[in-house]
Amino acid sequence: MDLWVFAYGSLMWRPGFRYEEASHALLEGAHRALCLYSVVHRGVPTAPGLVFGLDKGGKCEGMALRVAKRRALDTRLYLQRRENVTNTYHATKRRVKLLDGSERHVGALCFIVDRRNPQYAGRIPLEVQAWLVRRSVGKSGANIDYVVNTMLHLRELGVHDAELERLMSMLGHGLMKVRCLAEDGSKSASKSPRPATDPPAPVE
Repeated sequence: MDLWVFAYGSLMWRPGFRYEEASHALLEGAHRALCLYSVVHRGVPTAPGLVFGLDKGGKCEGMALRVAKRRALDTRLYLQRRENVTNTYHATKRRVKLLDGSERHVGALCFIVDRRNPQYAGRIPLEVQAWLVRRSVGKSGANIDYVVNTMLHLRELGVHDAELERLMSMLGHGLMKVRCLAEDGSKSASKSPRPATDPPAPVE
């Protein structure tokens, strides 16, 4: 059977695997939050950054990506290596609603944060989030670029994340940088029906 993957952060704009279908989607029972310290890809152990996780409660809008059955196993293995480099998530199947007008519900692979992991930051004040995001850099680049890219792609979907918008205001991130990212040749994964076969470096 085909594999559905729920993307809510970097998987929206850099999935790293080939998929057959993409749809705006809604997951209930978990919400997107900058609730995980990153000590590899967006920070280092002495100056950790913050990355998004699906934390329990609420709901989350993102993308549902359908992977062909013949690629399902390879995609699962790739995502396990990429998303769970420090065992911060539980990979689990959750019911999501496709917001494409079809009223379909599908079982999608979701990465839910493990609150027992030492990298779980929980709910920290926006001022602290802004400070961590602004100062942190890891092997995959600046933490602020990761957050801005996610914000841009949520806006493209028509998703208003009030807390993330407030964080952007605190970051004081100029429109020029946002426009440069928006005009980047890579564009949104949601606009590309066939992403590159070779996966890029992990981004969490």
